[in-house]
Amino acid sequence: MDLDTGLECKFARFDDAALSVSGDSLIEGYASFFGDADQGGDIVTKGAYAASLTRLATEGRQVKMLWQHDPAQPIGIWDEVREDERGLFVKGRLLDSVARAREAAALIEAGAIDGLSIGYRTVKATKNDKGQRLLTELELWEVSLVTFPMLPSARVGVKGDSLDGRMLRELAAAFEDARQEMAQ
Repeated sequence: MDLDTGLECKFARFDDAALSVSGDSLIEGYASFFGDADQGGDIVTKGAYAASLTRLATEGRQVKMLWQHDPAQPIGIWDEVREDERGLFVKGRLLDSVARAREAAALIEAGAIDGLSIGYRTVKATKNDKGQRLLTELELWEVSLVTFPMLPSARVGVKGDSLDGRMLRELAAAFEDARQEMAQ
């Protein structure tokens, strides 16, 4: 049976300041950046999450932390989810008692996983003159750790990241930027 929940997902990969994991399984970063077009051409606008975050707080509910958008694989708790000037900031804990969460921490530390993705429903959206969808109000359901982010211009940063690892990611980002420019 195919259930259409209407849930959409947006992926983001982050720079050194955006996502980090400490030795005690704390994770923090940005799950979404305002004003940046993703590969699908969608742009999240400032304030898009405000009503949803207020509603969740009023109802005593939290945004879920999932592995690869799989509702059967919660891997932690988001203790803080808020909008700021830059985007949607998240801070939480990978649960050491969950095997997949321990794996996620190891994969992030190794650089094998470098993305966050939001699961949401669009409440309000418009189109700009370039045909891009401007997402002005979203119902946020979850923020997942993912393998394939949709916002390739950003990269993950991990505490204790080696110089060689940073240089390789910067080189990969330069190649990706050049590839995108050639495709235009």
